[in-house]
Amino acid sequence: MDIQKMLKKYVPMTETAFYILLSLTEPRHGYGIVKHVEEITTGRLRLGSGTVYGTLTKMQKDGVIVVFADEQRKIVYEITDTGKQLIHEEIRRLKELHQNALTFEEDFQ
Repeated sequence: MDIQKMLKKYVPMTETAFYILLSLTEPRHGYGIVKHVEEITTGRLRLGSGTVYGTLTKMQKDGVIVVFADEQRKIVYEITDTGKQLIHEEIRRLKELHQNALTFEEDFQ
């Protein structure tokens, strides 16, 4: 699938997809992703295993992530170059969103 089709499919990202990819700054297994997301959101976001593994399966099928290693019943995932392009584009979009929110925040007070 070409990158333009992938961008249309993934951007804007769901919060789950965003945090899964954000967690793959290093290879991690599913439970490691769940714990990392919980940590970086200070407990605000607790991903269920079904949600995580469903999203990981979809991302793997789409070539956004790959299996890095299969260690004793724990599959370790790694982000691909395509996944990096997608997260980069989503971060760019979120920065624009944030800047616009700051610009117009006072108009709503």
